[in-house]
Amino acid sequence: MTLHLPDAHGTLRAYEPRTEPLATTPGSPFTSRTVFSAAHVVADPYADTTPDSPAAVDWDATLAFRRHLWSHGLGVAEAMDTAQRGMGLDWAGAAELIRRSAAEAKAVGGRIACGVGTDQLTAPTATLAEVRAAYEEQLALVEESGAQAILMASRALTATARGPEDYLEVYGHLLRQAAEPVILHWLGPMFDPALEGYWGSSDLDAATGTFLEVIAAHPDKVDGIKVSLLDARREVDLRRRLPQGVRCYTGDDFHYPELIAGDDQGFSHALLGIFDPLGPLAAEAVRVLDTGNTEGFRALLDPTVALSRHLFQAPTRFYKTGVVFLAWLAGHQSHFTMVGGLQSARSLPHFARAYELADGLGLFPDPKLAEDRMRTLLNLYGVTP
Repeated sequence: MTLHLPDAHGTLRAYEPRTEPLATTPGSPFTSRTVFSAAHVVADPYADTTPDSPAAVDWDATLAFRRHLWSHGLGVAEAMDTAQRGMGLDWAGAAELIRRSAAEAKAVGGRIACGVGTDQLTAPTATLAEVRAAYEEQLALVEESGAQAILMASRALTATARGPEDYLEVYGHLLRQAAEPVILHWLGPMFDPALEGYWGSSDLDAATGTFLEVIAAHPDKVDGIKVSLLDARREVDLRRRLPQGVRCYTGDDFHYPELIAGDDQGFSHALLGIFDPLGPLAAEAVRVLDTGNTEGFRALLDPTVALSRHLFQAPTRFYKTGVVFLAWLAGHQSHFTMVGGLQSARSLPHFARAYELADGLGLFPDPKLAEDRMRTLLNLYGVTP
């Protein structure tokens, strides 16, 4: 049945929804790449909250979505920015999320890595010692849960550090005490403007030098790096400069097919927010890559880039809204509500285009359910057939 979708100019146009989903099947973990999906959280729609309130999470639906990702062989990157870390989910909520998800991963045999940050620091300023202590507290919780640690970029460290030497001191301290190799996370300011100048400089060449210095001093404590700069050439250059045995996990939601496929000098693994809505399709593509069929991998994954670029368009930090919107359309949750009220962060034309692109890819297990829910949203905004 035809839907009338508004475009960026407010003009309604007819769209015929797909009737059959893309055929995908759950499967075992991959052999050629390590792949994490950064997963979203499901809000409790019945909680009486405000945007400034602590997050109210629907734990059953949140954990069910992680089981969905694990069933397709994907790892889960927990309590990252996709889970609205620092955008609705505070440290108390993130800590509970880490504990619950790590226990669930152990129960089902799923791979999990969890974000370690400093977001319990709520004062406008902090000392370097306070930043280090906040990291230590979170690292201890993640390690006690049995999950791998991801050392996230810290707003507090950005505000406190006087230069590269402070990053070297803080990260060196943390890596020396980490029980197991960690993943280092470099999140660019397009994802979080408060991270401008991370690693002590807004000059990316200088920042890269400091980043590599941290890794070179502790290669045995760095499993890999996640790079989210949306700059494919810089990522390729960086991964070629990594010490032997240190992985590069692409966080580039614009160029991931080519970066994962790689070249004759190497490839990137993946830790991506876009693999939340793309989970089953992404898993299918990586299994094709496992057979050595790079062309087949690209044939499956390249068509998804238009959707990813749409969801991650500026202001990029609001990509979480599109991710949760698609989870609702796909039937992974019963409502389109987000912690912090972030469901209001994108426009109806943005939602309409996201629906159209995702539907064209066959991402919805029940296309009729997705169509009905899209129609409900259109009606809510005053669009009538």
